[in-house]
Amino acid sequence: QVQLVESGGGLVQDGGSLKLSCTLSGRGFTTYLMAWFRQAPGKDYEFVAGISGFGERTSYADSVKGRFAISRDNAKNTVYLQMNSLKVEDSALYYCVGDRTGRDIMTDINEYPHWGQGTRVTVSS
Repeated sequence: QVQLVESGGGLVQDGGSLKLSCTLSGRGFTTYLMAWFRQAPGKDYEFVAGISGFGERTSYADSVKGRFAISRDNAKNTVYLQMNSLKVEDSALYYCVGDRTGRDIMTDINEYPHWGQGTRVTVSS
């Protein structure tokens, strides 16, 4: 059974940085398209970034372009989200998700069958 475990969330000041990690337990990590979504209190899930199996394709939400970077280390079954220049509005529960059906990066979280438990990011002013 595939499990995704996120880490790296926490409290940071406006303008600070955090790096989230997500490790997949299971085989065939390179066949997984991976993505990060977030959900702020009272709001819908929001696509943040996605990356293809070997990292050859990435996609970002406009709200994080130039500030966040998604990457993966296939030897460690881990995907990362480096978040720089954080803003108060980036505060949310961040979810790592995965899909191995061969589709391209999707911006609807419901298209992903595998989800982590979430890690909270709080940015203070």
